[in-house]
Amino acid sequence: MEAHAFQIIWFVLWGVLWSFYFMTDGFVLGTGFMSGFLAKSDTERRVLINTVGPIWDGNEVWLVTAGGATFAAFPTTYALMFSNLYTALLLLLFALIVRGVAFEFRGKIDSPSWKKGWDRAITIASFLPSLLFGVAFGNIFKGIPMRNDFSASIFAYDGSLLTLLNPYGLLTGILFVMLFAVHGSLYAAIKTTGDLSQRAAAMANRLWFPLLAVAVLFLGATYPATRLYDNYLKSPLLLIIPLIAVSSLLLVKLYASRDRLHMAFLFSCLTIVFVCYTGVAGLFPNLIPSSIDPASNLTIYNSSSSLLTLKIMTGVALIFVPIVIAYKAWVYRIFRARVTSEDVLESSEAY
Repeated sequence: MEAHAFQIIWFVLWGVLWSFYFMTDGFVLGTGFMSGFLAKSDTERRVLINTVGPIWDGNEVWLVTAGGATFAAFPTTYALMFSNLYTALLLLLFALIVRGVAFEFRGKIDSPSWKKGWDRAITIASFLPSLLFGVAFGNIFKGIPMRNDFSASIFAYDGSLLTLLNPYGLLTGILFVMLFAVHGSLYAAIKTTGDLSQRAAAMANRLWFPLLAVAVLFLGATYPATRLYDNYLKSPLLLIIPLIAVSSLLLVKLYASRDRLHMAFLFSCLTIVFVCYTGVAGLFPNLIPSSIDPASNLTIYNSSSSLLTLKIMTGVALIFVPIVIAYKAWVYRIFRARVTSEDVLESSEAY
């Protein structure tokens, strides 16, 4: 019973870590691929880059922690995820690397063609992870074609990269892109000034309608494509999770239309967290379900580490996760001021 309790605790923490990553890096990715639509000049592009420049790498802590937690708490799941989805995850890794390099290299040479090339790299390397993360989680929700070869004690994956690009996976990818586009536009609106801030706010308001349409399609497609709703039918109390997600999404529009951008951004954060947890709660106790053999599902019970490992990790998490949260809150407070054109033109340290 004690082992089951720690397995459930780490399943909840696993969902929290991924949700926090999407909430924090989501606005960086959104600002990155929306910069081409929002900025009208090189100076405005620099302003947008400098709104995320001091914090983007710190947000990656949540990605590293989520991956590390998967490795330590559920090593079998980690092994299957990183071996069977190797190509997709490698593309994702390269995109994240290129994004960071582009931020740093863009201003190294004062050449329009040089800057234009890196601007495109920022756009593509911000859009691609947004899409791929959604595709990955869409396929996890749907189930991955794998079976347990008990005679050889291995899991066999009956698919490829193209297998992941199925309609439901792509729909989830588009949902993530739209969530991050609105999230990033709101962030840009509250971190910039003048016409750029107004354009970003207007963009967030316009994009909210297609986001709502995609969210409705996603909820409708989830019933025939996945088993996520089974847990909600068994435990109706869990419905509070998607209800908070839907309510938060509606409040994003309410506050954005009233120009209360900080409140709109707050509810955008909540929307992303509870959209992620809608899927996580529907998965339980699965981590990676099999779409071809339910007996081959990877669950928190058949893929977790030992009880001792989970206990040690719980102690470490109780100490260090609050420290990370406090540090990130301090960083956001330090860089809370809006970025202006004068800031990037006068500072030698600006991107």
